[in-house]
Amino acid sequence: MLQRFFVLLLLFGWSSGFSQNSEDLAESYYKKAEFNKALIIYKNLLKEKPFSSNYINKLVDIHQQLEQYEEAEQILVQRLARSRNPELVIALGYNFQLRDSITKANTLYDEAITYVDEKPIFIYSIARQFENYSLLDQAIKVYEKGKILTPDKNYSIQLARIYADQGNVTQMLENYIDYIHYKPNYLNNVKRSISEFISENKENENNSYLRRLLLKKIQQNPETYWYEMLSWLYVQEKAYNKSFIQEKALYKRNPESIDRLIELAVTAQKDNDDDTAKSIFNYILGITQDSVTALTAHQYILEIDTKNADDKTLKQINETYNNLLTEYGNSKLSLSLQLAYGKFLAFNLRDTEAATRFLKKSLKLNISMFQEAKVKLLLADILVLQEKFNEALIFYSQIQANLKNSTIAQEARFKVAKTSYYKGDFDWAESQLKILKSSTSQLIANDALDLKLLISDNKFEDSTQTALKYYAKADLFAFQNKNDEAISLLDKILEEHKGESITDQALYQQAKLYEKKKQYTKAEANYQNIIKDYGEDILVDDTLYYLAELYNNHLAKPEEAKLLYEKIIFEHQDSIYFIEARKKFRVLRGDSIN
Repeated sequence: MLQRFFVLLLLFGWSSGFSQNSEDLAESYYKKAEFNKALIIYKNLLKEKPFSSNYINKLVDIHQQLEQYEEAEQILVQRLARSRNPELVIALGYNFQLRDSITKANTLYDEAITYVDEKPIFIYSIARQFENYSLLDQAIKVYEKGKILTPDKNYSIQLARIYADQGNVTQMLENYIDYIHYKPNYLNNVKRSISEFISENKENENNSYLRRLLLKKIQQNPETYWYEMLSWLYVQEKAYNKSFIQEKALYKRNPESIDRLIELAVTAQKDNDDDTAKSIFNYILGITQDSVTALTAHQYILEIDTKNADDKTLKQINETYNNLLTEYGNSKLSLSLQLAYGKFLAFNLRDTEAATRFLKKSLKLNISMFQEAKVKLLLADILVLQEKFNEALIFYSQIQANLKNSTIAQEARFKVAKTSYYKGDFDWAESQLKILKSSTSQLIANDALDLKLLISDNKFEDSTQTALKYYAKADLFAFQNKNDEAISLLDKILEEHKGESITDQALYQQAKLYEKKKQYTKAEANYQNIIKDYGEDILVDDTLYYLAELYNNHLAKPEEAKLLYEKIIFEHQDSIYFIEARKKFRVLRGDSIN
């Protein structure tokens, strides 16, 4: 008896394994569109499991793919004779639609829709079946019935997605707004879902409609999530001052939301809206009781003030730093401010000795290894500023040794490579950069790859590597904020090494420096030269994008910008600027995004 049991068990296991293998093979044929082969296997599988809905659906689909509509109909009719399953009713209707029997198809679709009147439990499954066949109007009817038949449930998210597929943006937005009210914690998901329909252009039809919906909701029911959503919309439009108004309203209702104000201020600053950023940070200073938050706000304000400061303003900023350090003390708490001040002394006041003395005091504080590494990294940068390369390399190497494999260690390794490059030791720099190509930090990996390509593409141009040494020196001048000297040295490359592989790099680097000095027409000329003479080289998509940005933001030439964004879209689909170019092209074209 026991032996017979084991034989049956083995046979059952073999049979199950055989069925699984057959199903895998059938699925493989199906995916490769080898429908005749898949059809044979699925027919045999259905004989083994005659009630498998998966096998039935697959067989119907395969027959339809092969345009064997009568065979598909026969299977469905046989099944429906046993049970009037609404999903199979829809499948039969779709089969008639494929044969252009629209009247019969619609009759069956109506039958399936009516089915939910008696059994609302099937609303989701019937609507999904309609969606599977891209019968979106019918799916909408089912969900709309669901609103009436089961008012305790919400179908707005399903309707929003269908309307999005149909390009009906107004209905999509209305349903997403309805769903936020039903489930506020879904707010961030909704933002992601509708972001592609929203433009930077506040006059865009979709933006205007969403704005009206939200303002109406705020008037009717001033919940915090409506203010948050409206604030988000203003950020998409880069109207940070308007977003600030909403965030203040949010803060008054929820004082714990101060982090949102900080995030908005930082976003505005990064987008060069310094006035709004500074207003927000000053507002934060007026409301916060937290010393860390206050220090953060003070530090950002000082950085904004430093951007375009003249000598008189720089002195005032220096006094402010000293007053803050007196107020908060040179402690672990104020380390971020100490780092900012050290950088200010070295790079803005150009007092490298004072900066070094100040930061060495910070090293004596009771700080963590990571905090110590940040101080050493800045001290090393200041040594590079002074062209004390060997001393800088000692600090960078210490960081690498003490915090192996950390992001800051990888940053230190990149700076070792950059310092070696400044010195003209290109082989050592290249060896370090090869390691960093696989850095866990994408930014470091990209920078490492760019510098490695620059070196490898140009170090064999001539035995003395004169042009590359000039370029590295110009790069150092730019780091030292000696922009005029950098521009002059790049001019020397363009005159003495015209036509060499480094020429387009020199033109590009010089253009970025011209932009920094707000000499936009000179930058334009350089970009145009790259496009004209080096249109097939690696920098062409960077050049197209930044020239478009120049036209769009500084030279008031929107049509020229539009043409360049369009060129990136159609000729450089693999560019890192592709998504931004497409977005900005649509804004300039005045699209109603859908």
